[in-house]
Amino acid sequence: MTTALLSLALLGGVLGMDTVSFPQAMLSRPLVAATLGGALIGSPEGGLFIGAALELIALETLPFGASRYPEWGSASVVGGALFASVPEHPAGAMTLALIASLATAWVGGWTMVKLRQRNAKWAARSRNALDAGARGTVIGLQLRGMTADLVRGAILTAIAVAVFAPLNQASLAEWSIDARASRAIAVAVATSVAGGAAWKIFHGSLPARWLFVAGLAMGLIVMVLR
Repeated sequence: MTTALLSLALLGGVLGMDTVSFPQAMLSRPLVAATLGGALIGSPEGGLFIGAALELIALETLPFGASRYPEWGSASVVGGALFASVPEHPAGAMTLALIASLATAWVGGWTMVKLRQRNAKWAARSRNALDAGARGTVIGLQLRGMTADLVRGAILTAIAVAVFAPLNQASLAEWSIDARASRAIAVAVATSVAGGAAWKIFHGSLPARWLFVAGLAMGLIVMVLR
C-alpha cells in the first residue's frame, strides 16, 4: 500500500504541475489523469470510466487568467485510483469516487492560489535582480515555482488518497442504493454540467448549435448500433 501511495503521489504531483506550470500537455485532463491513476492500481479501464465522468464535469472549467478553478490533475488521479481499487465496481463506487475527486479538485484549486501568492513573494524578494535582468535569478524562480507545484500536487494526492480510501471502503460496505440508480444519478449530474458548459459556448452561434446536435446524434447512433 505504501508503494502504491507513493506512486500515486508522484503521478499526482506531475499531473498537478501540468495544469499550469509545465508542460501543459493536457496530461492533467481527467480522462488521461484518471486512467493513469487507475493503471497504477491495476485497472486502467476503471480509471477510464471515472475519468470520462470527471471530464464531463471539467468541461465547465475555463483555466485562464487569474481566475480560481479546480485542479483536475491531482484530483483525477485520486478518483481513478479509488474507482479502480474496487474492480467489481459495486453500487456507490462511481458516486463516491466522484465526490472524492470533486473535493480534492476544490482543495487543489485553493492550494494553487496559495502557491501563486508564495511565488509573488519570492519574486518580490528578488526584485532588484529581476530589474537588472539577472538570468540566474529568473531561472531560479522558475525552477523553485515548478518544484513547489510538484510538491504541492504530490502532497495533495497523498493526503486525499490516505483520507478517502478508508472512507470509500467504509461507505461501500453501508451503501444501500441500487447500483443502477446510483450510477444513473452520477452520470446524469455529470452530463447536466457538461450540457450547461457546452451551451455557454455554442448558444450564441447557430452553426455551432447544429454542429453540436449533429455530433450528439452521431454519438447516439453509434451507441445504439453497438
